Amino acid sequence: MSHSGDLAQRRATLEEEWSRLIPHLKGPGSPPRTGHILSDEVTASWVRSLASVDPARASAPETGDGAVHHRWSGSPLRGPVDALAHELRSVAEDAGFVSAVTDASGTILWTGGGRTMRRRAEQVNFAPGGRWDEQAMGTNALSLALRTGRPSTVFSAEHLVTALHGWVCYCAPVHGPDGSVLGVLDLSTTWDRSHPLAMATVRGLVSAIEAGLRNGASSLVPADSPTLRLTCLGTENAVRALGTENAVRAGARLGLRPRQLEILTLLALQPEGYAPERLRESLYGDRPVTVSTFKAEISHLRRALGGGVATRRYALTAPVSCDAVDVLRALRTGDADTALRLYRGPLLPRSQAPGIEEWRTHLEVAVREVVLTSDRPEHALLYGERAPYDAEVHQHALRLLDPGDARRAIAAGRLACAL
Repeated sequence: MSHSGDLAQRRATLEEEWSRLIPHLKGPGSPPRTGHILSDEVTASWVRSLASVDPARASAPETGDGAVHHRWSGSPLRGPVDALAHELRSVAEDAGFVSAVTDASGTILWTGGGRTMRRRAEQVNFAPGGRWDEQAMGTNALSLALRTGRPSTVFSAEHLVTALHGWVCYCAPVHGPDGSVLGVLDLSTTWDRSHPLAMATVRGLVSAIEAGLRNGASSLVPADSPTLRLTCLGTENAVRALGTENAVRAGARLGLRPRQLEILTLLALQPEGYAPERLRESLYGDRPVTVSTFKAEISHLRRALGGGVATRRYALTAPVSCDAVDVLRALRTGDADTALRLYRGPLLPRSQAPGIEEWRTHLEVAVREVVLTSDRPEHALLYGERAPYDAEVHQHALRLLDPGDARRAIAAGRLACAL
């Protein structure tokens, strides 16, 4: 069954379970058995929510104080979210999502996304001022994340309120430096756009916000610092040909050495940063490299960037645009076309740093899986150009191509060379 067919079946099953259970949960007596369709967490939330929420509620209630803009102005989340606002909006717009940030009470303080999705979200008051805590809006990803302190996904009829059955929401709490939950970040879209990688996008964005809270939002993205463009994907020959042009800012090459390029790539791929010892292990593994040598590489990179790397926990404090990060973002939002267009080959193919090798494998496996689960032959043909010895990909292309399609000759030729 196709991905869309799986989602439709899952939604229908949940709707049936909602219709079966909710009338019983409203009344007295022991709740009926739920089987394995619903998690215990969702069922328990339904029971709690029904004490204060009508499932027929049309939209979230307003917070009532009429001063949401003042609350947002004074929120510790304001600086880090403003620093990442462009990325938050881009992720939401590109994938057809709407993004939202709440405070610790579940009141939405900020939203972003395309006009169409924001308008749909506003119909249920998924907008600044809307209350999305459990007592106000029942079971939803925001209320569960706030209650549990853990990331949460709520799909279609897992929501208590029927007005939300057409949505899927991915949410994760934002923790302050002291460990307290300051609010949540949510990405929501229509149920048919559900994608398993969306939660990874939320987690990555939350990590960046938390890094901003630790480092100070003003140092997260300096206003006078032009974006550095980092290119680290391609075949070995292509990356070797780039040489010192892997990292370019305002048209000027930074001339990074291979080790510094590895560090910059790792920091770009992990916006929340690294503890010093973990970054050292990601670069050298078990090799006997002294702390002074490691710190010297960090210092060289910091000088090349004109700063740009936090000191206590190694994380980027200047904007970096990276082709590998762009591919991951496309994968997480389900944009296979963009991911395959940008994926030009392995990550830093000459690098033997353990951290780079892990990310290289992650990217290769994720992109290849997208190709093999796609029903579009052009995806297999495009990927096949960069994976000439991957017989399974060429066989997949042949299965998808019509008998009279001239492109079958390309796939057949590649398959013959791969076998």
